[in-house]
Amino acid sequence: MLKKERFEKFLDHFSKNFPEPETELNYNNPYELLVAVILSAQCTDKRVNMVTPKLFERYPSAEIMANAPAEEIFELIRSISYPNNKSKHLAGMARMLINDFNGEVPEKVEDLQKLPGVGRKTANVIASVIYNQPTMAVDTHVFRVSKRIGLVSEKAKTPLEVEKELVKHIPQELIHKSHHWLILHGRYICLARNPQCHLCPLTSICKYYQKLPSAKQEEMKF
Repeated sequence: MLKKERFEKFLDHFSKNFPEPETELNYNNPYELLVAVILSAQCTDKRVNMVTPKLFERYPSAEIMANAPAEEIFELIRSISYPNNKSKHLAGMARMLINDFNGEVPEKVEDLQKLPGVGRKTANVIASVIYNQPTMAVDTHVFRVSKRIGLVSEKAKTPLEVEKELVKHIPQELIHKSHHWLILHGRYICLARNPQCHLCPLTSICKYYQKLPSAKQEEMKF
C-alpha cells in the first residue's frame, strides 16, 4: 500500500467517525489552556484536570499569576509531575505574557516558544487548539501511532522529523484535527505496551498489524 493511500484511509475514517475531536484538558480561555498544557508535560490530562480548578480559582488571569511567587503556585500543583520546575515556569510565563504580550497568549509558534516552560510541542498545541493553525504537536502518542501505522518512515527518529513528515501529507485544514486523532487513538486503542488491535478500525492499513504472524492477528481479534 502506498503511503498516500494509507493517509487517505486514515483521514477518511476519522473525518467520518470523529469529525470534531477536542483536547481532553479542561479550559475556558487561551490562558487556561496554556497553563494546562505546561502542566501536562509527562503527566496525564486526568491529573491536570484534577489540579487546575483550584489553580484557576486562585489565579484566574495571567496578571494575577504574574504577581504570585513560584513557591505559592507550587503548593497548588504539588501532585503534578515536576512541580518545582513547573511552578517556576508558570510564574515566569505569566510575567512574560504581561510584560511582552500585553497579557494575551500569542498566536505565532515562534512567540509561544519564548515563554518559560513552552517547547515546540506545547507551542504547536496552543497554535492548533486555540488558533486552528496547521501545526502538528508530536507527543509520545503521535510519535508511536504514526510510526506503527506507517504514516511516517522509519528514518524519522525525532519528534520534529515526524512532525515534518506528517504535515507534508495531511491537508492543512485537517492538521489540527489529525493531531487529536493520533493522540486519542494512542491513548485508548494503540497503547504503548498492549495495543488493542481487536478494537482498532485501522488494521487494514497498519504496518504494525500486518507484520504480525497470522496466528497472532487471529488472537488479537478477540
